[in-house]
Amino acid sequence: MTGLTLRAETRPGERRAPLTPRDAGRLVAVGFRVTVEDSAHRVFPLAEYAAVGCAVGEPGGWIDAPEDEIVLGLKELPDHPAALRHRHVFFGHAYKGQPGAAALLRRFTAGGGTLLDLEYLTDDEGRRLAAFGYWAGYVGAALAVLHHRGRLRTPLTPMSVSTVDSLLAGSYPCRAIVIGALGRCGQGAERALRTAGLDPTRWDLDETRDLDRTALLEHDLLVNTVLARTPVPPFLTKADLDRPRRLATIADVSCDIGSPCNVLPVYDHATDWDHPARRVHDGPPALDVIAIDNLPSLVPRESSTAFSADLVPHLEGLADTTPPWRRCADLFTTTTTEERTDD
Repeated sequence: MTGLTLRAETRPGERRAPLTPRDAGRLVAVGFRVTVEDSAHRVFPLAEYAAVGCAVGEPGGWIDAPEDEIVLGLKELPDHPAALRHRHVFFGHAYKGQPGAAALLRRFTAGGGTLLDLEYLTDDEGRRLAAFGYWAGYVGAALAVLHHRGRLRTPLTPMSVSTVDSLLAGSYPCRAIVIGALGRCGQGAERALRTAGLDPTRWDLDETRDLDRTALLEHDLLVNTVLARTPVPPFLTKADLDRPRRLATIADVSCDIGSPCNVLPVYDHATDWDHPARRVHDGPPALDVIAIDNLPSLVPRESSTAFSADLVPHLEGLADTTPPWRRCADLFTTTTTEERTDD
């Protein structure tokens, strides 16, 4: 019997879950031994998991789980233990030169574990099989609109999509642009902007190959949803901010801070739920950036339900290392081998 532990997230404010109670019950029904760690923050009550046959565990209990246990989460692991011996499934942010990536991979090699990074769980064409992208784009654009209108209330607290829609409703004179508009993230951003009464400019690969920065700066609000896997010329630099512009609010949904793949190197720190917008240029006009790297947590129930529905069919095949998981494992093996060779 395959064991899978849904770990408690340690990041404050993280209320999402990669697996809903309903989908956890689906795994139990096909023979998984599912343990769900208690969490005061998860949007789904622990009792709902227990009701479908899951065992209940204490937060952090995965550390002492059998070596063949699969540990499922979303965001970063705690700093301890120093050596990771399990197969971990989560968004590791470990393959694009992000800060802390090398240290994380060393923890896996030290313990003999494996990182199966959800960012790289893809089909044969490289498309993600499970992603929060739509809701990340939706929330990023929604926060940008509310901030630009002066109606963003802080600290941010989780809410339903219908509540966010009601906050956005109404007309507002603003020129908005979505970069990466054809992807899931871009589609979510467009939904939020249209709910706010805006008709956004939509750019994708064709427009960014020879990007018109002057045209970009003529918008009031920018939502970046591009997830670059290799370095590309930045869309904006700090020097561009001194040029004539209308641009006053950026929602950087991709949040590739510190990575060579960062297409918006005009800021150097993420923002958070307590302080969602950060001023990066005094202007005129002043320019504020929203760069929260767990945006879908604002709508945790809807975003988790959609993600879990995409993920659970692939979790059923995880024990058999189906092709998408093999690709994740091969990427980990290749990267860590190169790291050891470089050392």
